[in-house]
Amino acid sequence: MSANNALHIAVLAGDGIGPEVMAPALDILRKVEVNSDLRFRFTEAPAGANHYRETGKSMPESTVRLCEEADAILLGACGLPSVRYPDNTEIAPQVELRFLFDLYAGVRPARLIPGVPSPIVGADQCGIDMVVIRESTEGLFASMGKGVVTDEDARETLVITRKTSERLFEFSFKLAERRKARGRPGQLTCVDKANVFRAFAFFRKMFDEAARHHPTVKADHLYVDACSLMLVKRPWDFDVMVMENMFGDILSDLAAGLIGGMGMAPSADIGDRYAVFQPCHGTAPDIMGQGKANPTAMILSVAMMLDWLADKHGLENAAEAGERIEQAVDKAYADGIKPFELGGKNGTADIAKAVMAAV
Repeated sequence: MSANNALHIAVLAGDGIGPEVMAPALDILRKVEVNSDLRFRFTEAPAGANHYRETGKSMPESTVRLCEEADAILLGACGLPSVRYPDNTEIAPQVELRFLFDLYAGVRPARLIPGVPSPIVGADQCGIDMVVIRESTEGLFASMGKGVVTDEDARETLVITRKTSERLFEFSFKLAERRKARGRPGQLTCVDKANVFRAFAFFRKMFDEAARHHPTVKADHLYVDACSLMLVKRPWDFDVMVMENMFGDILSDLAAGLIGGMGMAPSADIGDRYAVFQPCHGTAPDIMGQGKANPTAMILSVAMMLDWLADKHGLENAAEAGERIEQAVDKAYADGIKPFELGGKNGTADIAKAVMAAV
């Protein structure tokens, strides 16, 4: 925290609808300031495909330095289909930040908000409230930019290390313990493919070692294919899941689909010192500038940021503010807000106004 006790937030709005969903999220934080003794200092910085198109870099060194100095990082959405690196991969500073700051725990909550439809029969009665934790710095993504491609074949290498896995599991068990203290089951499921690959058997072995130090959490395992099946049959049976990077990339999107889509899904990439908070959705250039973007995921990512800052700095009022934002989102949807992607007629301004009024 800075000398004047204001929490310094790096703001990387990004591309496409990124700036459109970031604006109401910052407005809500400004309202939090009015209703509490929390203070924020926002510093905006460039990152993303537009910056790459102009400069040849996804983000300047000044952005990286800002992120190093800030108390937390808010990111809108980055990347555009029409702008690519020479090898045809996406401009993804959000992924680069994970490697730069060792943000090994990708936290992807999936909670069905009252009034939001789910494609799963019975979800409105049983509820959905789970967290997918994807390891975010290794796994198959450790090969990003390093794959070998010839005319005959292509190879990418999956990496799982003890150093990262042990920290990931400790983080995951502690999260399950915190959720149990708040009334959730306190269950952590290791999702892997240990029946086929030695790397995942190693992953599972380290999970079991960590489980012995957290006896109050119910630890179990599922193969990733079986987990995919159960997620669309009985998603309410899950609490917290932890998995390798690529599995988490896929299953976190599936989980978002169960709760109304990517516009409802917040996320965080967390390390020992730094953390980035952003919506799970992309830049949606097809609706950019039309006022249709759903800011809910960005707003809920802000609530996650406040909860993390509360834990990091011992700020109980920040945790309370995060809870108030979640409750405000719930009220907005319970009162009838319905985004365009869910068949409604409420765009960015309507959703932001409804949440702001309830904070």
